[in-house]
Amino acid sequence: MILYNVTISIDQVAEIQFVEWLRNKHIQDVLDTGCFKSARLTRLTSHTQPDATNYSIQYLAESQQVLNEYYKVHAPRLREEGQKLFGDKMQGFRTELEVLEDFFPNRS
Repeated sequence: MILYNVTISIDQVAEIQFVEWLRNKHIQDVLDTGCFKSARLTRLTSHTQPDATNYSIQYLAESQQVLNEYYKVHAPRLREEGQKLFGDKMQGFRTELEVLEDFFPNRS
């Protein structure tokens, strides 16, 4: 499994519109590509900035090959929509993490 992480810093002026767009459109559009098993939206509580808020969206892909398909077929149009809506109010970076193993607490 590959965890595809998108971290975005959004200007507080556009933050409400941005979060609504993520929740009501963008994340579902990404999931509708069929390339990901799930998504998680988080807000960073460390590394804060005075005029911006940082969000992380984490998508779980079955394999690197599936993620590469997403990059090639779907990512350009989905990224373009965000750029059209938020332009320079939004800055981000992406990381890929290989999931080696999940651990859960023992429940006795």
